[in-house]
Amino acid sequence: MPLFTIETTYRLPIYRQRTYDAETLDQACDLAIADEGWDDNRSDVETSGDTFVTGVWEGRDAAYIGRALPISSRFDEQVQRKAGHFELLLGLLKILAHVRDDGSADVELWRRRADAAIAKAEAILAGENDPIEGAAS
Repeated sequence: MPLFTIETTYRLPIYRQRTYDAETLDQACDLAIADEGWDDNRSDVETSGDTFVTGVWEGRDAAYIGRALPISSRFDEQVQRKAGHFELLLGLLKILAHVRDDGSADVELWRRRADAAIAKAEAILAGENDPIEGAAS
């Protein structure tokens, strides 16, 4: 039976609370973002993120030694799955928004692609596995 080294990660929010003197809320936010001092940080363990896969290698203790294996997007961090799918959805929306009735685009092909993208987006939002591409709905 093959062995796999799997690297998993979770996000642990680190925060600080400071007061900034500024003319506007936006200026105060800019100051807070630019502030590089974190000596008073705190960990928020109650709101840590879900565990997700960040690397896979074949073999025992093989992390970063050999070729990394491809990982299905369903094992990505939820926010990364959403961000990665956003570009595809935007591209489909742009194409569908400019489809003409004169037959200059294969509307059925783009509808099938849009339906697949919608199914994946719904799976991401539900925290489920990606649908199998090409499967009948």
